[in-house]
Amino acid sequence: MRKALIITMAFSLFSFCATLAGTATGEPNMKILHIQWQRLVDKQGQTCDRCGTTESSVEDAVQKLKRSLKEVDIEVILEKKALSPSVFSKDPLESNRIWIAGQPIEEWLSATNGKSQCCSTCGDSECRTIIVDGKTYEAIPAELIVKAGLLAATQLVASPSVKPCCPPPEQVKKVKPPCCP
Repeated sequence: MRKALIITMAFSLFSFCATLAGTATGEPNMKILHIQWQRLVDKQGQTCDRCGTTESSVEDAVQKLKRSLKEVDIEVILEKKALSPSVFSKDPLESNRIWIAGQPIEEWLSATNGKSQCCSTCGDSECRTIIVDGKTYEAIPAELIVKAGLLAATQLVASPSVKPCCPPPEQVKKVKPPCCP
């Protein structure tokens, strides 16, 4: 009987500590920063050099954002989407696109998109470029993706509501608290 009681108490204590550890990490309050990237993938599973370089940049940027934003309870999730050649042929500018928190990367960076002749997998198509501060990028560098991700993350972090220490101005005349001028 005594042994059963000790085991029950130990299990209860362990369960309580495990519950506290789960809430202490902030996991129930984690916010999600969703990054979506899409590009042309041909029947052999290949993409162009431009999209291949952007893919490496996206993966690098996502890892940097995960490390940075973990401390403020934001989880970064990357979704890669493959465009078939038939979808690509209808609108080549849909390839090599990035959305962060549901908005195109161009919006976060006050950028525009352009186009330029691509190669290999894309054939003779003019593919998407991004223009930031007058500079055109065919492959999107990790630094721009990180910058856009951080800008998006600031919108996810809500500032706590702060109650003023002073009453509204019409009440200050009636009672002047020590914190008010």
